[in-house]
Amino acid sequence: MPKRILQGVVVSDKMDKTIIVRVDRRVRHPLYKKFITRSKKFAAHDEENLYREGDTVRIEEHRPISRRKRWMALARVGEEPASGEAGA
Repeated sequence: MPKRILQGVVVSDKMDKTIIVRVDRRVRHPLYKKFITRSKKFAAHDEENLYREGDTVRIEEHRPISRRKRWMALARVGEEPASGEAGA
């Protein structure tokens, strides 16, 4: 089963090696048929403390790292993901 990848905004970077990412999604109200925004906050692992508050990042499902952390920060949106290959 593939890992889920979500995109959201970093709302807190105060902890060491951890960021809190708010992921927004638009849902349609069942009765009024109006689109409303729902959000959820995820704790994600940030090994090098690269990401700051306000950054838009992609996070990926990961094995449990601690009690609350089950996500790993991949990269900022708009940046090239870091890869081991130097020029291809």
